[in-house]
Amino acid sequence: MSEYVEIELLRVYCGESDRIDGRPVYEVLVELAREHGAAGATVLRGVLGFGAGSLVHTAKILRLSEDLPMIVEIADRPERIEALLPRFEAVLKGGLMARQKMTARFHCPVRVRDVMAADVATVGPDAPLTDVVDLLLARNVKAVPVVDAGRKVLGVVTGGDLLTRGGLAARLSVYGVLPQEAREDAKARLIGHTAREVMTAPATTIGERASLRDASQIMVKKGLKRLPVVDGTGELIGIVSRADILRSAGKIPAAAAVALPRFTAGLMQEARDVLFTDVPTAGPDDALPEVVAKLIASPLRRVVVVDSAGKVLGIILDSDLMARCGPGRKPGLLRALFSFGRTDDACPLGTAKEVMQPRVHTVTGDASLLDVLQKMLSHHVKRLVVTDDDGKLVGMVDREAILRVIAGHTD
Repeated sequence: MSEYVEIELLRVYCGESDRIDGRPVYEVLVELAREHGAAGATVLRGVLGFGAGSLVHTAKILRLSEDLPMIVEIADRPERIEALLPRFEAVLKGGLMARQKMTARFHCPVRVRDVMAADVATVGPDAPLTDVVDLLLARNVKAVPVVDAGRKVLGVVTGGDLLTRGGLAARLSVYGVLPQEAREDAKARLIGHTAREVMTAPATTIGERASLRDASQIMVKKGLKRLPVVDGTGELIGIVSRADILRSAGKIPAAAAVALPRFTAGLMQEARDVLFTDVPTAGPDDALPEVVAKLIASPLRRVVVVDSAGKVLGIILDSDLMARCGPGRKPGLLRALFSFGRTDDACPLGTAKEVMQPRVHTVTGDASLLDVLQKMLSHHVKRLVVTDDDGKLVGMVDREAILRVIAGHTD
């Protein structure tokens, strides 16, 4: 069952004969609310009333008025009402607007506008790529829409675009363990280039009224992790990510998920149904150059450390290796990890057990995907290691597999 949430009720009082460019005010306001993606709007006609001019408007039988009092009511989340006000204020020349806080329960599918991030960092097409990197790092996001002066989306620059087309020497998530000098070296090749040169264009966008299932299907079909959200005029108003969809799905109780076959009922499947088994492994005494070679060869960018019986002992991420390196070795390891270079002189000395994280977030194969998702969210991880009852490695489940289930893709 959905919960009551805080909303605001916006009321606009006007007259039936009030006009904006020849159109009734109430009609213009409803259209603006619809373009903005408001949850809904209702127009009410009064039978008796007066406004600031003290002129009585009535619908008495013997005096049928053509200027009855009108009320436009819009109920939505407070931040959505706040964003709508400037549009109304730009067209209204009179009348009254009132706001009232209340709670409500929405009996409707969750839409993109309900979970998207509205505070979106953007850049223009001529923004230097070095500034784009700085913005992504400062905002701790992995993509930034490229917009024109009217906030129409021209493209999107992602961390992957910076790596493949921009020549960035390291993934953004690794920058946190790099010294300042190494950071500057890593993005040196971006100097002189702009967002227009590397952005993915045209951008795939989604309307704010689309369902989360619609969004997940687009992401899966096109291999995307986020979508710019646009209103009825095509103007950028937010961005919805894979993580936003998964967080929304993870909040639904198991009993409710079964009753929602078009969104999360598929999450009643088990981890064993979607896991993948091609997981790179290493023994605890394996030399770090061998570990680096396995990291390079796998898109997972992690290696599971197991004992001779296959029992999980720990896990190693590329960021663990970067943290292990001294300043002198970081540039060489950086080149090895992200440029597929030689690892002989780049790797830190030592063994897998010296750099592994001993705490590994695991699930068993019979765990429901809803349980898997909720555990991912609670521990802020993208993948979970799947083990048997003895703690031996079986495989791994990632967020992409769960998104495919939500999207209805079973192949």
